[in-house]
Amino acid sequence: MSLPHPLPHTRTRTLKFPTAGAAAKHVAKEIDKLVRARNAANKHTVLGLATGSTPVGLYRELIRLHKEEGLDLSRVVTFNLDEYYPIPKESQHSYFRWMHETLFSHVNIAWENHHIPDGSLKPDEVDAACAQYEEQIKSFGGIDIQILGIGRTGHIAFNEPGSPQNSRTRLVTLDSITRRDAADGFFGEKNVPHHALTMGVASILEARRIFLMAFGEHKAGIVFKAVEQPPTEAISASFLQDHKDATFVLDEAAAAELTAIKRPWEVGPCAWSPDLVRKAVVALSLTVKKGLQKLNDDDFRDHHLYDLLREKGPAEQIGEAVFHDRMDTIRPYPAGRIAEPNPPTPFPKKEGGAGKEGSSPQPLGGGVGGVGLQTTDASKGEGPRTVLVFSPHPDDDVISMGGTIIRLVEQGHKVHIAYMTSGNVAVFDHDARRFVDFVDEFLGAFGTPAERSTAGTIKERVYAFLDAKKPGELDSTDVLKVKAVIRATEARAGALACGIPPEQLDFMNLRFYHTGSKTKKPIQPQDIEDIVALLKRLNPYQVYVAGELSDPHGTHRVCAEAVFTAVRQVRAAGLTPDVWLYKGAWEEWEPHEIEMAVPLSPEVLERKKQAIFRHQSQKDRAMFPGGTDRREFWQRAEQRNLATARTYDALGLPEYYALEAFVKWKDG
Repeated sequence: MSLPHPLPHTRTRTLKFPTAGAAAKHVAKEIDKLVRARNAANKHTVLGLATGSTPVGLYRELIRLHKEEGLDLSRVVTFNLDEYYPIPKESQHSYFRWMHETLFSHVNIAWENHHIPDGSLKPDEVDAACAQYEEQIKSFGGIDIQILGIGRTGHIAFNEPGSPQNSRTRLVTLDSITRRDAADGFFGEKNVPHHALTMGVASILEARRIFLMAFGEHKAGIVFKAVEQPPTEAISASFLQDHKDATFVLDEAAAAELTAIKRPWEVGPCAWSPDLVRKAVVALSLTVKKGLQKLNDDDFRDHHLYDLLREKGPAEQIGEAVFHDRMDTIRPYPAGRIAEPNPPTPFPKKEGGAGKEGSSPQPLGGGVGGVGLQTTDASKGEGPRTVLVFSPHPDDDVISMGGTIIRLVEQGHKVHIAYMTSGNVAVFDHDARRFVDFVDEFLGAFGTPAERSTAGTIKERVYAFLDAKKPGELDSTDVLKVKAVIRATEARAGALACGIPPEQLDFMNLRFYHTGSKTKKPIQPQDIEDIVALLKRLNPYQVYVAGELSDPHGTHRVCAEAVFTAVRQVRAAGLTPDVWLYKGAWEEWEPHEIEMAVPLSPEVLERKKQAIFRHQSQKDRAMFPGGTDRREFWQRAEQRNLATARTYDALGLPEYYALEAFVKWKDG
């Protein structure tokens, strides 16, 4: 793959790749080239390494290069950026253990060449150890390539807001946002250490080359501030602007807020593709607070869109084109209307009407107003269709598209839901206790002596484990099974609230999820085979997949990639399902991205909320709420659906109570 051109309008060299995997391979290739050159010269290569989910793809690619392409890492010396404090090395939460499990145990870097700040030091040993860490780096000639991530506060390593540019390796107090972001891995914010050992900003800037990797929508805002705004102690990553060879390596989602991506017409001349026309005009409409068909030439001239006006204008024509394009996304019948001989209607059909839902009159030449935007129609009068919804966790279906599921069922289609993982790590211990106690009491009242004995034994084991459980400790097999049962029964209840019977539910329990912790394994070949088998068995007309690829858990991203791989296989075998991507739990589609918007009445939205309420273990306060959003999931879903409808109304489109939005997956 050719190297992308650096993005304009940035203060630090910035590269955008189509996927996080492609970005990771680029950085791995740079490391590979340096290591091989240094090995040939009989010299060490010194790498500065990061932890967290961002560099996992990089480390997996380095492992592959080592095992499959003979990359010899025996001369590599590594220095990690940071470590929690205090924390034992053997703790499942320590970066020492994480690095060995994720990278070091899979490659031939010599044990004595690993350097990680020691979180088990006594308080009076910390200052001397930090100074020694700096001296160790210097003794190897400094760091050749430094790998960084970026936190949501803009920190690099644990250099929190306020860290000076001349800071060195030291003990720091963690920001509340940083601790909250780490809470998932520690099974609760209260278990996250308040301090950490970290290399300083000056220590990092002394590296000869720096690659800062950032992936996902949740990093887009802080990346924009770090590369387009002046350096500031409030965002330590912004100090990379002063480095002579620093590069931000982004996927498309993390680059979304950069001016060159979000508003490229402000950076230079544009090739006005239909997608870019749509993006620019929708943004203009919302900025000037006018409907699409009310925009005038001055609006375009005053907002850096003179070239668009000159090429595609006048304003009336452009606004009308985008209006019809957005109108065509509105689909009251998302899988099509089932044919009826004489469909009931209070109004007689008028001659010359469009005669179909969610479509605009077809313009001359197959496009709207000469702008090149096409209209489509998914509301054909045909028989009931099979729809398959993939839900990464047991509540993603109802949170993100519960209203659409309800409408599909009401319209006569057969909806199947595939729950891809058990979601058992997201259940509180008190819920597990309560359900074990219920089973024990239930069998005490109705069970046989043998059943009562078994239940009592399980209750004793579960209670004994939970009573002795340490903060952040992984659950026992018994407890994980209990929590999986809780999530499965809630999923059945939620689906039933949408009108879907239990026989149309599949609990896939994919293998990659079986770790008992937030960190998951890569997708397994058998997982793909299971998804392929399900697709072949159901042969669905439509497939719905979670499109929130920046899910804090990473599970959404892994599940989506697994479904995409399986769909490619079944398409090669002749199956042709349409694949739609939903959001709603963490993010929402931008209005110019939406390709299908399903209207929800107040009654349907209320039923959707009731379906979400069936997931009682996730109600009130979910174990992994994600980021800084303190709202319950039903509140997020409701408010996002209402907001999407308000946005459509602001664009001058028909006013609806609420809308659920989707984007069609396009392979490649």
